[in-house]
Formats: sequence, C-alpha cells, structure tokens
Amino acid sequence: MSETRSPREVFHRLLEGITGGRFSELAELYAENAVVETVFQPVGPRRFEGRAVLMERFALVAAHSPLELSATNVVVRETDDPEVVVAEWDYRVHHRGRAFEAANIQVLRVRDGLIVESRDYHDHLALAVGGGGLPDLVAALEGRQPA
Repeated sequence: MSETRSPREVFHRLLEGITGGRFSELAELYAENAVVETVFQPVGPRRFEGRAVLMERFALVAAHSPLELSATNVVVRETDDPEVVVAEWDYRVHHRGRAFEAANIQVLRVRDGLIVESRDYHDHLALAVGGGGLPDLVAALEGRQPA
C-alpha cells in the first residue's frame, strides 16, 4: 500500500513535471473534480474545472509553448489548514537565446494526495514578453485576432 503524498510533496511533483516538460503527467496530480483559477490570466478563461479539462489545457501548453522553464527560489509554506500550502518561486525562462525570470505564487488545496483546488498567480506579462507573445496578447486585449 502506498502512502498518500503531502500537499508539499504534490506541489514539488507538479513543479518537477512542469519544468521537466512532462505535461502529459500533470493531470494525474489533480482530483477528478479539481478547480484551478488562474487569477491574473489577462485573456481567456480564468477558471478550469475537472481533470479532463486540465488534461486538455496541459496538452495545449505542451503543443504550443516555446519556453524552457527551470524553477528557482522555491519556498513552500504550510498553513494552519493541513490541506493547504502556499508556494512561491521564480521561473528562469529560456526562449530563443534569451533568459528572463517570471514570479509565481500558487495556493494549493490537496486532499488524499490530489489537488482539489488551486489559485495560481503567475507573471503572465513577463511570460508573454519573453516568449514573443506580446503582440498576440495586445491584439487579444483589444479584441482583435492575433496575427
């Protein structure tokens, strides 16, 4: 019988999967009815419900993200709620010979070893600028189709 992973362990597995580019494995870290909110997402949906939806989202990121990510300055804080951790870290991002950093915070609720809720605060502007997606972001914010 395997032991249930702690919220801290689940976060580290999630981060290792993202930085390792193993997006196809990420959905298995989420409960069937998980809810993820990307609070500062500038355009598009900010709420994703269910493992199946998250699996589709991770597949889309895997297919279209040109960024290579590594994590630095990782700090995971436990809270007075044993299901909840707050994680802070920076992504060191590499794209087309450029490197930059993007700050992140995630508040995760983990129950029975699976993420049931996540509120994600990522520096989407830094990622768009560094990844060459600023023109598309501006177009989307103005209600135009990206080029």
